Amino acid sequence: MGFTSLHLAKLPGRLAALALLAASLTGCQVISGSPQYTLARVIDATPDVPAPGGLDVYQNSTVSLYNIGFGTASSYIPVTPGSLSYSIYIAGTRQQLANVGGTFALGAQYTVLIGNVTANLRMTVLKDQSIPAPTGQVAFRFLDQSTRTGPIDIYLLPLGSTLTATSPILSGIGFDNAPSYIDVPSGTYSIVVVPTGTVPGGGASPLYSGSQIDYASGAARTIVLIDQPLVTTPSLKVIPADDYDSPVATN
Repeated sequence: MGFTSLHLAKLPGRLAALALLAASLTGCQVISGSPQYTLARVIDATPDVPAPGGLDVYQNSTVSLYNIGFGTASSYIPVTPGSLSYSIYIAGTRQQLANVGGTFALGAQYTVLIGNVTANLRMTVLKDQSIPAPTGQVAFRFLDQSTRTGPIDIYLLPLGSTLTATSPILSGIGFDNAPSYIDVPSGTYSIVVVPTGTVPGGGASPLYSGSQIDYASGAARTIVLIDQPLVTTPSLKVIPADDYDSPVATN
C-alpha cells in the first residue's frame, strides 16, 4: 500500500501533508501488521458529479478532501477512532449531496465509497483488509459501481493464458454488489470484464481488458469498476486501490 505522486498531486496544501503523514504511519504501522492508527480513504465512483470542481468531502464538520473528481482514490489518511460521519458537497458550495456514518475501530482501515448517479447518490463505509493474504496468495475485492453495463463476469487472466482457457473469478455480478475478498494464487494477471453469459472467443469485445500486472504474495487489492465516461457504448474503466502490501513481497 503506497502513496504515489499522483495521489499527492490530487491533495492540495495541508491535505498533502496529511497524506505524507499517513504514508509514514502506513509504512511503519499498517505494513508491519500491527497498526496503531485508524486509516480512511475516499473513492469517488460517481459518474456525473457537476463539473468542473467535483466534490468536497467533510469528516464530521471539518473538510477532509477538496475537489475530488470521478475516478479518484485518495491515499489513506489517519482519523480518530470512534463514531465518524462523512458528507459530500458540490465543490465550493454547501449543497450537500449525501452523507454516511459509521464506527471506525482502532487499527483498522476503511474506504468511504461514493457511488451511483448524482440523483441517487450513495455513500458506503467499507472495512478494508489490513492483514496479509495467506502465503502464496493475493486477496482481491471487486466493487461493481458501473451504472450502465448490467450484470458482468470478471476474469483474472494469467500471463500467457487465453480467455477461452480461463474460468471467471466472479459471475453475474451486478451494480453495487456486496463485496468480499477472494484469495487467488499470487502471480501476473490481466483483469478482463465481459457481460454475463458472454462466450469467450465469440467475437464480442470485452467491457474492460487491462494490462498484465504482477501481484505479490500477501497483497490485498480493491478493484472498483466504474463507467467509462464520454462513450456511447457501455464500457468500463477501473480504479485500483492498494489495501495491503507485505513488508517483503515475493511471489
